[in-house]
Amino acid sequence: MAPVRTLRRPTAARRTGAWYVRRAVRGQTRTARWCFAALGAAALAVPGCGGDEPRETREKAGTYPVRIVSATFPERQRLSSRTELEVAVRNAGDRAIPNVSLTIGNRGNAQFAAASQQSGLADPGRPVWIVDAGPRGGPTAYVNTWALGRLRPGRTKRFVFKVTAVKAGTHTVDYRVNAGLDGKAKAELPGGGAPKGSFRVTIDRAPDQACVTPDGEVVRNPSGSSTSCP
Repeated sequence: MAPVRTLRRPTAARRTGAWYVRRAVRGQTRTARWCFAALGAAALAVPGCGGDEPRETREKAGTYPVRIVSATFPERQRLSSRTELEVAVRNAGDRAIPNVSLTIGNRGNAQFAAASQQSGLADPGRPVWIVDAGPRGGPTAYVNTWALGRLRPGRTKRFVFKVTAVKAGTHTVDYRVNAGLDGKAKAELPGGGAPKGSFRVTIDRAPDQACVTPDGEVVRNPSGSSTSCP
């Protein structure tokens, strides 16, 4: 006679797994069921079916203290010369800044530009510098504003622009630090006041002189350089 086999009860892990799957499916909201049903048709076009929210919608309202650690831009430049504008911003508070950003000039105007006095122009802004490279990962929907994301307390982020001068004369470049993009989060200096500043720059009409050494090195302004061309 064959031995009698004793049936084992399911393990806790198996019971837990089966129970979790049933409850998860049974507990879905109507929105979740609708989103899953829409996946086969046009899931990407269904609002509320996942995906990251825009930075602006996650911005927390409030005032955030910041400190401008440094702001540099050469006072004397030449036409066609390539220079760097850099602004370093530190979070001087005890809360993370939602989205630290920097505005050059006024929002909506051409970046690094001066207003033309000629009448009848659709856009009076005329470029003074061409932006060869802006802060990495910083472009936003605003033509004059770059954002570098969340900034934790005590940390510093640097906005670096590589630009080329294309219009001679004396020009003023204004900048302002922001804590977000939609106006809910506002930045201010530790002692109060707007975190902003300006550069006054003179661009000489004579372009940089340049030559190439026998080793293939490009030397700009050789008369003032330690390396001279033959």
